[in-house]
Amino acid sequence: MSGPRDQPYVGGIHLTRTDENAAEIDELADLLGGTVGVDAVLEDLNGQGHRTLASGRAVSWAMTWDRHDRRDPQWWPQGITTSADATETEDIRGRRVVAVSWYAKDKQGSRISFIDLDTRRYRHVLLVQPVRSADGSVSLVPLRVHAGGIVWCGPYLHVAATAQGFMTCRLDDILRVADDHAGDPSTHGYRYVLPVRFSYQAHSAPKEERMRYSFMSLDRGVTPPELIVGEYARGDQTRRLARFGLDPQSHLLVDGEDGASRPLMVDPHGLAQTQGATVARGRYYLTVSHGRSTWGSVHSGLPGAFRHHRWAAPMGPEDVAYWPSTDRLWSVTEHPGRRWVYSMRRSWFDR
Repeated sequence: MSGPRDQPYVGGIHLTRTDENAAEIDELADLLGGTVGVDAVLEDLNGQGHRTLASGRAVSWAMTWDRHDRRDPQWWPQGITTSADATETEDIRGRRVVAVSWYAKDKQGSRISFIDLDTRRYRHVLLVQPVRSADGSVSLVPLRVHAGGIVWCGPYLHVAATAQGFMTCRLDDILRVADDHAGDPSTHGYRYVLPVRFSYQAHSAPKEERMRYSFMSLDRGVTPPELIVGEYARGDQTRRLARFGLDPQSHLLVDGEDGASRPLMVDPHGLAQTQGATVARGRYYLTVSHGRSTWGSVHSGLPGAFRHHRWAAPMGPEDVAYWPSTDRLWSVTEHPGRRWVYSMRRSWFDR
């Protein structure tokens, strides 16, 4: 797993990219006060996380959210990615950053929290979709997806959308809601919103089950980097793991002459109840949850021959990402009152 994939395409799943919402985003920028990008968010962090201890035999560092976010029954953390995914320097203008996705159990949609690891300060940014009405005007609606996995690659943030495929946002499109629009119900009181620029829609061949894009991560151990995606499964559901090629210049999926992006590899030997999967040093690391009251597991190795590390993670582990220079795996937990952003030394799983 150290070089480009040579094996032929297996199966009939693929993705097609939609047109960009470029005009709609420009109109929203004129309406709300202009685009500001992620740098403005990182200069305006308003939440304070706290160092803490977290359960899990492999956990070596953990923080939790402020009192409200730690207990909020409406918003649930799901996906995780870092500035080590975003850039080869592993930082954003000198900041080490973790991004976490949440979904709302009501109609507020989904959001991204940007965390400065050195200060543990953070801010939530609402994910939105531009919508053009019949009269030609543009408005926004919250993006309602589970957001079970996210990947920050170059200027883009990819957000898993299960059966739909995944949504792609450009971080330069982050909008700061002007004071005179702060009461707009579509922004739910958020100072910053991030619109979807386009999506990758899921398709499958006849008689083949459509891939569920439940979680995702980035493998920077190959050149160029590859996107890892996988399926959460119960019972007899498929539990496939797949890899897609990324264009090193555009940071987007490689597509064919027909415009479809097909996986480099599809492996059916994933695990039930997997919440996240990443690849580090040629090996997969999968997080598996056992509910609110039981510590989570991590499985390492290659599909079909995973090694089970019982109680390695806290209760309710979700997505997972890898930070190469520190050789650490990063993850997040979801249950109210038991919410941590935490890291694990990858070498712990070699014992």
